[in-house]
Amino acid sequence: MIATVDSKKRLVISEAQPGDIYDIQYNKEGQFTLQLLELPKPVLQLTSEQCQQDIAAAPLKPKMNWTTLKQLTREGR
Repeated sequence: MIATVDSKKRLVISEAQPGDIYDIQYNKEGQFTLQLLELPKPVLQLTSEQCQQDIAAAPLKPKMNWTTLKQLTREGR
């Protein structure tokens, strides 16, 4: 395949799809290697109900009591 770079330094690859991501490596003697990268799968977002269930299942529990925390935070005063 032969391609021409346009005035904005763009190269059109006929097999490429919009949104494709390529890793471009420059090799010695003016050679380029293009590697099509696989797009990561989108992360599913939790619904509000699922968030509430997760919060209820794993409540925050302090690891020290209030008196100890006060002493540590007011030590410099």
